[in-house]
Amino acid sequence: MIPEPTATAASRASAQTRNSHDEANSSGAVNHSEDESGNENRQKSVRRRKRSHEGSENVKRKSAKASRSSVSRAGGSRGKQRHVEAVTLFEVVTMGRSAMQAVIDDWIEAYVTDRDSSLLDLISFFIQCSGCKGVVTAEMCQSKEDSEVMSKMVEELDEVSGLQYKKFLAFPWILTVTWPMDTDSVEYPLIQSGPYGRWFHSEFCDFVSVLVAQCQHSVIFDSYLMNTLISLLTELSDSYVRAFRHTCTLAAVKLLSSLVAVALSLSVGIENSQKLHEVQKTKTRQKSTLQQERIQKKITELQEKRAELESMMDIIFKGIFLKRYRDVLPEIRSICMEELGLWMKLYSSAFLTDSYLKYMGWMMHDKMPDVRLKCVLGLQGLYGDPPLLPKLDLFTSRFKDRMISMTLDKDNEVAVQTMKLLLLISKTSDDVLSPKDYKQLLQFVYSSQRPLAATAGELLFSRLLNTVAPASDTQDEINEEEAHKQQTSARLKALLQFYQESELHKHVAYLVDSLWDCGGALLKDWHTLTSILLQDSSSHGPGLTQAEQAVLVEILVASVRQAAEGPALAGRSGAKKVMNAREKKIQLDDCTKLTDHLLVVLPKLLSKFSGSCDIVASLMKIPQYFLSECPEADNTQAVSGLTAEMGAVLDRHSGPPVLEAAARTFLSLCGEETAWCSVARAARDSLVQRWVDRLTALLGDTVSLQVIKALGESQSFSADEEKTGEILAALKKLRAFHNCHDLLKWNVFELLSPLLSVESSEGGAPPEVLLEVLQCLCYCMLWSLNTSTETLTSREKAVAQRLQLRLFCERGNRCLSHSDQTVRQQAFLGVCDVLTAHSYQLQVWDPSSFGPLLYTPSPKLQRALLTFVCMHVFVGPDCDSQSSVSENSEVEKLEDLHKRRNLLAAFCKLIVHGVLEMSMAAEVFMYYVKYYNDFGDIIKEMMYRTRQMDRIESARTLVLCLQQLFVRLKREQESGGRAHPGVQTFTCIKELARRFALTFGDLVKFRECVVMIHRNGIEFVFQEFSQTPETPTPPYLSYLTILSEFSGKLLKPDKKTVFSYLQKHTAEHIIDLREESWQPLLYYRASLLAAAEGEDAVSYVSSDRKLYLPNRSPFSKQKLEGSKSPCAFSPVDSKASKVHRSSFSPSNQERTADVDPFSVPAEPPAKSLNIEGSVLSAGNEADDDTSTLNN
Repeated sequence: MIPEPTATAASRASAQTRNSHDEANSSGAVNHSEDESGNENRQKSVRRRKRSHEGSENVKRKSAKASRSSVSRAGGSRGKQRHVEAVTLFEVVTMGRSAMQAVIDDWIEAYVTDRDSSLLDLISFFIQCSGCKGVVTAEMCQSKEDSEVMSKMVEELDEVSGLQYKKFLAFPWILTVTWPMDTDSVEYPLIQSGPYGRWFHSEFCDFVSVLVAQCQHSVIFDSYLMNTLISLLTELSDSYVRAFRHTCTLAAVKLLSSLVAVALSLSVGIENSQKLHEVQKTKTRQKSTLQQERIQKKITELQEKRAELESMMDIIFKGIFLKRYRDVLPEIRSICMEELGLWMKLYSSAFLTDSYLKYMGWMMHDKMPDVRLKCVLGLQGLYGDPPLLPKLDLFTSRFKDRMISMTLDKDNEVAVQTMKLLLLISKTSDDVLSPKDYKQLLQFVYSSQRPLAATAGELLFSRLLNTVAPASDTQDEINEEEAHKQQTSARLKALLQFYQESELHKHVAYLVDSLWDCGGALLKDWHTLTSILLQDSSSHGPGLTQAEQAVLVEILVASVRQAAEGPALAGRSGAKKVMNAREKKIQLDDCTKLTDHLLVVLPKLLSKFSGSCDIVASLMKIPQYFLSECPEADNTQAVSGLTAEMGAVLDRHSGPPVLEAAARTFLSLCGEETAWCSVARAARDSLVQRWVDRLTALLGDTVSLQVIKALGESQSFSADEEKTGEILAALKKLRAFHNCHDLLKWNVFELLSPLLSVESSEGGAPPEVLLEVLQCLCYCMLWSLNTSTETLTSREKAVAQRLQLRLFCERGNRCLSHSDQTVRQQAFLGVCDVLTAHSYQLQVWDPSSFGPLLYTPSPKLQRALLTFVCMHVFVGPDCDSQSSVSENSEVEKLEDLHKRRNLLAAFCKLIVHGVLEMSMAAEVFMYYVKYYNDFGDIIKEMMYRTRQMDRIESARTLVLCLQQLFVRLKREQESGGRAHPGVQTFTCIKELARRFALTFGDLVKFRECVVMIHRNGIEFVFQEFSQTPETPTPPYLSYLTILSEFSGKLLKPDKKTVFSYLQKHTAEHIIDLREESWQPLLYYRASLLAAAEGEDAVSYVSSDRKLYLPNRSPFSKQKLEGSKSPCAFSPVDSKASKVHRSSFSPSNQERTADVDPFSVPAEPPAKSLNIEGSVLSAGNEADDDTSTLNN
């Protein structure tokens, strides 16, 4: 507490009397505890802080023990009385800066009266801010040089008492701090999470700053306060206790920063006094001489004070900074680097030297990003001040390479700030960075981090684009518009040259995004951009090459997209996601400007570049960003001209980029109810009608009826190469537009479906034609299903739609065996997509209206789809019968893998959406481990989705998968033939079972599933086994070893029940566990009998959730003959089991307490034994939900 001068002597005498029996040689003692912070130093003095009603009337006492009183104080000439309340210095930190200044003023007054007691208050404040809950004891020291005293300076711990001790010298005090041993593990105020930690950090730093600021004209130069304070902070910052080290290092560097501020004010005073002294020199009067002497004396006094401050700063720097800037705690290193940068910037005359700069350069190699960031931010302040640059020459030459390499820092913020630092260096010093350095830095415009790319874009703009001057013109009458055009042209040429030299020709959008913030005016000058593209090369010099024109068109398109959509680019992060009102207004204005200008100019550009496929493909993307509400939108003549030019381009080109861009552009123009909507739709319909008519005529000439053996009457395709090309071009155009537009009214399905009836080897269409036909028909079916709500107005239309669906699936099934691989893959994807869409439409169908009729794929089609996946997706590098990818480049291998992943995903969606039986997933699950790197994520996702649909059925599918693999391996071993590609080793099957078991994470949630797996496995091994001398063991006995992988997922009560069920099946057989043939059974029994502590815990947790826990009784063995075993999931108490049974039973049938122990729908025995048969037949068999274990 802040002492009252009149009460100091009495309180000190009282404290000395109470403590005389503890320390006879002490002149004063302080006992401090954080729990009694309101009574701090009450044994020594009763100190009160004066407070005015106006400034601090809302300040509350934290401690209820603190006494409150009011005293009168002479307030100068005013003589007012003020109310006061007792507070500690630690509490002041919680009161804000205004209260802080008042309390510190009172502390200074108390310090002038009794500096020892006040210093003890300040010492206790720093120790309490460190989070110390212990006791501080102080005693006087007579001399710093006393060797006996110095030998007692220790820091140790006493494990017996559980206390830690630190005894150190803060002259003239010997301080002893005692605190519990666990203090270092407790969060002290500076590192507390949340707003409190940040707030305390700020208030603590303010306290140190205010303390020095209020003392700068008085006690700071008394050679007592600062010496004691620096000694205290030096000793505590060297402690092995993290809280002391962190808090006192922060206090020390903030103290030095405050001293720097005082030194700067002294320097200003010295400079002003020297100027006044020079003025007085010019005067010749005698009075002026006296004033010169006074001024000189003042200058000398100020210089002495500054020298004393610099000595204090040097002591803090050498005693604390040099020890702590490499501290093991990264927060301490960050504090040191942050303050060092501030010292060098504010007090450059003392700190901005190479002897201090080297620490900044060294710590740029720190392993913690925050430390490196503080170094870079400090250097930004230095390089941003031009007068300081001459002092940085040596540092720049020494650490330039390190700064350049930090642009590749793994921390994004460090890389961004380093790039900003290099940008500052580039602007202030032209010769520091070499062309090689610029080449490396400017490539960051293609970075995936937008802040870094934008900073690199600013460097590019300032280095290359902003310094470009237009070519000198001899004509004096050149107007301003022409000069602007020449300057823009020169900048664009420089940009094109940079882009071409960078050799990254597919990143124009990223380059524009990087330059958008600094060079937006250049990139949004669409009038100049289009005029450059439209100008004739012969009239204004050489002009642009074709490659430069193509790049400039891409820049134009990218700038239009950037203005309309903002900086959201795929693969680039860090962009601002939400725009404010100002940014939205700018975006709206930009869209209006680009629409008004490009709606008129774009047809001219399309006409000029109509011969270049790539350029027109880029140009036709521009209308997608037009703003329909702009004034120019009413200009239907301009829209008609644009659609006419687009139609002319489509008549000339049929490449995929052009067709896709045109289809999307027409979708954008036709989709909104605007003035140009009707014009655009009419133009689109005219194009489609022309293509359909042309295709009808071509197909009528080339397709004729003929009789083919074994096929009956069918269509044959006969056309020369030229007609085939025309048919292919028309099909590509229809396919591209049908992907975006509903073309059902042109009856494309009836026109194209006959082409799928005949193989190409028997007179059918060539593979490239079939590929387009399949895609067109697929889009027809998808649009038909998607528009079912509007188009299906009667049952006849619904039946016709189902007939079309059946026809498409049958024709697609026939194409699955086509000789061309691309046709097979497209047929598979088309059938899967259509069936998935049909399933979705059935789910969202409104019963109140007509909708699609139910269609179930035929068993033949289901088997064909499964066979296709097994033969074309799961092919290893040695299986080259289907593809020659292994002989091609790595890029082609990745493309082939991408295609196979699409095929597998399409098939998995059929199972997830219920189109195919879940049992068909067993064939896919077989390859989970073998092809985990390629398809593991897809298979795992399907596993989780099917488990959400039906946990029991999903688990049964896993069992079917393992049993099929085991049976195939058994047959392969018995036959002794060559290994089949679909057969896996026993180790692989066991590993697959282990990976399956890992997917059952929640033991309670999947309790019934795991029990079913064990029951099914036991039945698989022992059911219908008759022991004879020729077959003493079951043929599938080794399957129990695989089944044991799931034993760890059983709860303890379930293990006992499964073991009893196993005993039931083995009781009627003669078993000799000493024989090697019975070892799998022994292994499986051991896995069931193992009961780990973790399993016990899980068992109790699961039982705690059940209603029958209070009635839980020990598990008792019961006879299996003649009666059914007790329920595996409940005790013998029948009432309790009735309450709980419904949570595990898959059906809602009521059951009694005497049902079989595994009340789960079971597969019939025939199904379990016939797993080697077809998956489809196994999946279609009906489950017998009423079967029991005793049948």
